[in-house]
Amino acid sequence: MESVPVTTASLTIRDDSEVIIRPVRDSDTEALGRVHAQCWHETYDHLISAAAFENLSPRRMAELWSGWIAQGDDRKLFAAVNDTGIIGFAGSGPARNADAPRERELYFIYLAAVYQGTGTGQALLDAALGDDPAYLWVASDNPRAHAFYRRNGFTLDGAEHTELFLGEDLHEVRFVR
Repeated sequence: MESVPVTTASLTIRDDSEVIIRPVRDSDTEALGRVHAQCWHETYDHLISAAAFENLSPRRMAELWSGWIAQGDDRKLFAAVNDTGIIGFAGSGPARNADAPRERELYFIYLAAVYQGTGTGQALLDAALGDDPAYLWVASDNPRAHAFYRRNGFTLDGAEHTELFLGEDLHEVRFVR
């Protein structure tokens, strides 16, 4: 992953700070683990019990990131970075579902809540997918994310499932473009 270009995009957000969208690096795993755990708390606290979150470890998330980074060039993994460090990330790659409606899947996009609405999430999505056809799964009770995906040309296709998330059931719906 280290050989890809350093900078994909740069934007100035509402507090006049600069955010760089760049490919994830091997050296990012610990920072990604921390922000990933933070974003999961911010996104799923109303859907998953506090007890389930007790086992969520930034160190374990960093280990997951090491695995994702090693999976190959067909994955597009990007980090949003400002002067405080990594504040968000996005990743896409080959479809993981046998009945996938598109060849490419948006695996994840998370941004620390304080930076939502700044254009950073849009820049992450653009880096991970561009305008390519794709699909994604998202919690059914996440209206902010649903609105974001609709603004980006995604529509619900009627597919839904229950995913095991931190040992608990999370109902998800599928968006496609």
